[in-house]
Amino acid sequence: MAVSAHRGAPLTPDEIYSTALRLVDAGGVEGLSMRKLAVELDVNPMSLYHHVDNKTALLQRVCALVALQLDVPEDEAPWGEQLRALGYACRASARRHPSLWLYALSHPEVTGGDHLLWRALDRILSRAGVDEAELVYARKTLFALLSGFILGETTGSLNEQGGAADPERTFEAFLNFAVAGLSAF
Repeated sequence: MAVSAHRGAPLTPDEIYSTALRLVDAGGVEGLSMRKLAVELDVNPMSLYHHVDNKTALLQRVCALVALQLDVPEDEAPWGEQLRALGYACRASARRHPSLWLYALSHPEVTGGDHLLWRALDRILSRAGVDEAELVYARKTLFALLSGFILGETTGSLNEQGGAADPERTFEAFLNFAVAGLSAF
């Protein structure tokens, strides 16, 4: 493990990823660089490359950290409740980390194919009775709908659609559509 002459303590992965997340929350993904992260951590920038290969790999790990913070629903609840809970968990996460979510929505390489979110959604879809062959289509459709909502809410474009709609009721309507659509799937 790399130790800075200034720090006196080895870097930990958690320290790197949580500091990177804090920088993203403060200045957006464009405000994160290996050099800025190194300054925050009081290390030589090259020390970071012992832990991650590049900024994309760093953002993958930051996304994984955020996924671990999601309040993923339990298996015992009915699938409709689980889908709603996962939707609310994603929305809450997007509100806490809007820059990271906006970046991840347009850069799917940072979430990867084995992301905790995909595994949770696949489990819920399986409980809903979605056939294995249709699972990927159902997951992609639901995620596209959720992504659109998060994008619209985060950027404010939902407010531009006319009318004085309550965002909570709008999100509830989205969830109702998702559950009803999945029931008919």
